[in-house]
Amino acid sequence: MGCYGEHVLPRIVNAACGAKTARPLRRRVCEGLRGEVVEIGFGTGHNVPFYPPAVTGVAAIEPSDLGWRLAADRVRAARVPVRRAGLDGQSLPFADDTFDTALSTWTLCTIPDADAALREVRRVLKPGGTFHFLEHGLAPEGDEGVRRWQRRLEPVHKRLFGGCHLTRQAVDMLTAAGFRVTALDVFYQKSTPKTMGADSLGIALSP
Repeated sequence: MGCYGEHVLPRIVNAACGAKTARPLRRRVCEGLRGEVVEIGFGTGHNVPFYPPAVTGVAAIEPSDLGWRLAADRVRAARVPVRRAGLDGQSLPFADDTFDTALSTWTLCTIPDADAALREVRRVLKPGGTFHFLEHGLAPEGDEGVRRWQRRLEPVHKRLFGGCHLTRQAVDMLTAAGFRVTALDVFYQKSTPKTMGADSLGIALSP
C-alpha cells in the first residue's frame, strides 16, 4: 500500500467517515441486523455504536492495521463481541452459510474487485440472510452534468482515496451477484459535493 496508504489514508478516512452527518445514515443501515454479522470494510469502527441488540457477534473484515488500531476504543465499548476476522473482502475465511446478516458502508466503491466481494458475501450468508449496504456511486440518470464531472474526477479521486471509485453502481453489482434488493433509498447528501454522486442505502436478500 505504501506509506501514504498505510499511515496517512486510514487517518483521513477515520476523520471523514466520523462526520456527525453520517450518524443517522449509519443508524438506519444497521437497523434489522441480527445474529452473527460479517462487516466488510469495517474501517475504524464507526458503525459499532449502532449495532442493534439483536446482533450477537461481528466478524470485522479490515485490511488496514492502523484502521483496526484506530477502532480500538469503539471495539472495546461495543455491546457485542467484535473480532477482526479477515483482511480481504474478496476472499472471506468462512464456511458457506455462516452469517445471519452482512453489512457494508461506503466500501463497495473501494474494493478492487467488488463483484468478487459480493459473491463472497452471498456465499457466507445463510439462505434468506440480508445484506445491509450504504454506498455512493454514479449519479442518477438525468444528472448528466454530475456524471460527466464524476468521470473526469475519478482517476484523481482513486489515487487520493485508496482506489475509491465515483462511478460504480451498487445496485447493479448486487443484482449481478445474485442478490434481490428489497429496500432502497437513493439520495444526495447536502453536506457532500454532488460530484461524489448519489448515496444508496438499502437491504438485499440472499436466496
